[in-house]
Amino acid sequence: MRTWGLRLLALGIAIGIWFNASVEDRLVSSEKVVEASVSYNRPRGFVILNSVQNVNVRVSGSKKSIRQLSPYMVDVSVDLGGQRPAGIATIALTPDNVVVPDGLEVVSIEPNTIRVDLEKEVSQRLPVVPKLEGEPAGGATTGKLEVSPNQVLVIGPEPILSRIDSLTTRPIVLDSRTSSFEEPVEVIPPDPLVQIADPPTGKVTVTVPIQPPAEPPAPPKPRKGKGKKT
Repeated sequence: MRTWGLRLLALGIAIGIWFNASVEDRLVSSEKVVEASVSYNRPRGFVILNSVQNVNVRVSGSKKSIRQLSPYMVDVSVDLGGQRPAGIATIALTPDNVVVPDGLEVVSIEPNTIRVDLEKEVSQRLPVVPKLEGEPAGGATTGKLEVSPNQVLVIGPEPILSRIDSLTTRPIVLDSRTSSFEEPVEVIPPDPLVQIADPPTGKVTVTVPIQPPAEPPAPPKPRKGKGKKT
């Protein structure tokens, strides 16, 4: 009987500890700072330069909810749909910009303002200049290159495209080449915000003429001398 009494006492203590912990998880508030990603809803025909990718969001809620919270469950959304003029704008972040799971509350956002550079997105055709690497074999030389198409259509921010005159390609290796050849090669975008729109593959075909080395000039024939008369 004494053993059973001790067992019941231990069970009662365990149930009491579990009940107190469960109540604390549900009722006691806690806070946590998470690094949340920022997503942007930009207006059509515009592109964002130097955007802020992450902000720190402090949230509060029950201990259980905070313990289960991960940064992927918090998202900061910025709507730029009404921000039509190009240029730099300062955006104030409020709890309305933050999406959190039910039962959690946004306490603060750091930084609570961000600067956004909104620029027009334009298209432009630019010439392609192939990049060669190495030398043909046996003293051969390259002739005039042919590129098809010789221009590509790019799309990107107006300030960036205004500074670009031409595009280049991945290196075309000439080492050990002895005859003319053609090679499809990728055009390199000059900036991550610039895209190759046409051709869709982002490649051009480069024809490289290989000219054999010139024949060395023949040595001059010896001139016959005139004999002396006796």
